[in-house]
Amino acid sequence: MYSEQFQESLKAVEAARDANTVLEPRRMTADEKDALLAKYHPDYKKEEFEDLKVGPNKGEPVPKELAATLQAHSRIKADDVDLEHPDFDVDVLIIGGGGAGCSAAIEADEAGARVMIATKLRMGDANTMMAEGGIQAADKENDSPAIHFVDAYGGGHFAAKKELLKKLVCDAPDCIQWLNDLGVEFDKDENGVMITTHGGGTSRKRMHAAKDYSGAEIMRTLRDEVLNREIPVIDFTAALELILDDKGNCAGAVLVNLETNQLYVVRSKTVILATGGAGRMHYQGFPTSNHYGATADGLVLGYRAGAKLLYADTLQYHPTGAAFPEQIFGALVTEKVRSLGAKLVNAKGEVFMHPLETRDVAAASIIRECTDRDNGVETGKGLGVWLDTPMIEKIGGKGTIEARIPAMYRMFAKYGIDMRKEPILVFPTLHYQNGGLDINVDGETTNISNLFAAGEVVGGIHGRNRLMGNSLLDVVVFGRNAGRNAAAKAKDVTVGKLTLAHLDRFEEELKDAGVETTMTSPKLLPKYTKDFKYICSNMEVQ
Repeated sequence: MYSEQFQESLKAVEAARDANTVLEPRRMTADEKDALLAKYHPDYKKEEFEDLKVGPNKGEPVPKELAATLQAHSRIKADDVDLEHPDFDVDVLIIGGGGAGCSAAIEADEAGARVMIATKLRMGDANTMMAEGGIQAADKENDSPAIHFVDAYGGGHFAAKKELLKKLVCDAPDCIQWLNDLGVEFDKDENGVMITTHGGGTSRKRMHAAKDYSGAEIMRTLRDEVLNREIPVIDFTAALELILDDKGNCAGAVLVNLETNQLYVVRSKTVILATGGAGRMHYQGFPTSNHYGATADGLVLGYRAGAKLLYADTLQYHPTGAAFPEQIFGALVTEKVRSLGAKLVNAKGEVFMHPLETRDVAAASIIRECTDRDNGVETGKGLGVWLDTPMIEKIGGKGTIEARIPAMYRMFAKYGIDMRKEPILVFPTLHYQNGGLDINVDGETTNISNLFAAGEVVGGIHGRNRLMGNSLLDVVVFGRNAGRNAAAKAKDVTVGKLTLAHLDRFEEELKDAGVETTMTSPKLLPKYTKDFKYICSNMEVQ
């Protein structure tokens, strides 16, 4: 079943395991990291980016696939809908039913607003559900929000909007308590104290988890709270366009039922975009760990209406996506595996980097091993490196893997791989949208009144790279923040005449800029056919 090179490499890893378990590679210097990223990280491949020709970020680079989507035609015309007779009229419309959308809905409902959630798939079908490793919060005696800030600010290449990052870290302890009170089953010791671990780029153990089902457990709890509050939710209904009023303020959205194609007009005093990420755009041909609906819809909706983007040229390629077997190619292998002691090992059995470098540095290191250094392991469908999971039980004792990362154990066990006894193969996978809509500390977009955003659709919170555990924190902190502030603002909003005039203005911009395209957007759902092929750097899957 396995090639000779595969088997020889596996033997080399096993032979070096005892020595590698106690080996602690040094961390890279700042200069070494910069040189590594510039040469190997996908964000630095200038040929894969294109300058936007229209819109508020005109002249700025974004991935080619995103440029095509942002500069596409709308799926509808203004006269396709009756704006004078809305189908729904609410105070706060939330577009997206993941962690950020549900957190926003709970807080807006708590504030007394009339709330509605519209979600493209089902409530909970989101990247939140798929997050595994944990959620950061500086709530132990040897830690503080200030230290959390320093870790995250440096990990994001000192590019985060400081006021947003400050809010993230300062609200984190209360966020953990709020989730705990709602019923999230965090890992705790025999005394009821929450167990915390390290993550890549963290100087303290502040990762709170529910085994390796952290996102699913948080999403379960938030979804139950939304249902218990009887907040209206429309499933399988996507947003096609934002609606503005004659004063230029956001005033609702046009939705489409994906099963019937029926269009709905929602008038709303405020709108919260919580549409999540973009992994299913498969930038640069990478596979993805993202859920099926992650197609950058919120960026398109906001951009066409005139909202600014921030750091839209930065994506996170999680260093450890499954590289073998092919049935789970690109699936997330949580960073918690490395937090518990597993190290990255090349085909020769060598540990080639510190296991808890930041994600961008780790991803670039793996790509380097598989390209210039020729130290990748041939899987039959491409190259990868080993993540030596048996180290975990050499360090933590027998039973650690099943107790602390049961989802990982089961995922590989389905294909006959016992990660307690043999290493697994990994390669970077498209994981997170670092850039997104530009917001202020209240969660409102910087240049469109009454339009709020929360979660992965936002840019600036993490800078140009995100640390593990700050995304689950982000969706809850800024989801709650947007819900509270959108509800408060709705009390003083008088909605003007509804209009989709911005669609015609955008079409004129495209024409004037000489943009010729047959594409329409938002994409809504990815298209996979028998001839679909994507190439992950040096890996190919058909």
